[in-house]
Amino acid sequence: MRAVTLKEIRKPLKIVEKEKPEPGEGEVLVQVKAAALNHRDVWIQHGQYANIQVPAVLGSDGAGVVTETGAKVDKSWIGKEVMIDPSTGWGNNPRAQGKDFKILGMPQQGAFAEYVKVPVANLHDKPEHLSFEEAAAIPLAGVTAFRALFTRCDLQQGDRVLVTGAGGGVALFAVQFAVAAGAEVWVTSSSEEKIERAKALGAKGGVNYKSEDWGKQLKEQAGGGFDVMIDSAGGEGFAQLIRLSNPGARIGNYGRTAGTIKELNPAEIFWKQISINGSTMGTAQDFADMVRFVKDKELKPVVDEVFPLEEAEQAFRRMDEGKQFGKIVLKVS
Repeated sequence: MRAVTLKEIRKPLKIVEKEKPEPGEGEVLVQVKAAALNHRDVWIQHGQYANIQVPAVLGSDGAGVVTETGAKVDKSWIGKEVMIDPSTGWGNNPRAQGKDFKILGMPQQGAFAEYVKVPVANLHDKPEHLSFEEAAAIPLAGVTAFRALFTRCDLQQGDRVLVTGAGGGVALFAVQFAVAAGAEVWVTSSSEEKIERAKALGAKGGVNYKSEDWGKQLKEQAGGGFDVMIDSAGGEGFAQLIRLSNPGARIGNYGRTAGTIKELNPAEIFWKQISINGSTMGTAQDFADMVRFVKDKELKPVVDEVFPLEEAEQAFRRMDEGKQFGKIVLKVS
């Protein structure tokens, strides 16, 4: 089979012929139809990720058709169209992942290949309203947004929500999920075009976070503060989120693209009883609930561009340059 392989960090990806995996007990073999990029993949290529092991076949997000089953797996799975939950080993505590938590695509072989083996417990029926490319775009970013919004920040209908960094995959899922749940959604972005595109997804409006007074502008536009904020940046701008918080606000943070959070005023946090919730990926239950939500609301992810498997390196460079609006997908087979 063909597989996109990172042989050395900080080197271009290569298409390599590899042996097709054999499913073990409790596992299935999926013929991958489409796979999607995440920033995790690019960070691994750059050597900016923990415990990197190369050579590696990356790719956490995939959708395809089950072709083989291992021992103790019902043969009725063969031929089913599926999407893959990319995480294993969460552990017994639903509040936080355990030490055995892993994500598909290093150290185990990922979805940037014609075939991938995964535990049967990680399979979900592909929603009928989605193409393989759309289904592949959902898993990692979708469950990250879903857990941050609903599990960690207890989103309620009618809440006023702020999503920072609209344009990235997780942020756009957060916009779509919050709108579908009946929230009033606002965004920040570095691009006026991306703000307009977020509005087309149902956001009420937004501001460019490069503006010095973006927090003041946003509060004036929205007519007040926010109940829920979903943030991927951290950094100096995080203090603005505290100031924009309504009493009892919940902030969900899943990234640090702007760096370390330095100056916060504890009085603003405790007096307004703000909850700051870290969030990473999600449990198997979070994933199942997310898939059900997507099916029930018939949501479709925002797909930025689809590349053939042979152009994986070009796809990585597009993500690296931050040009995308939505998910970048590889068409595999």
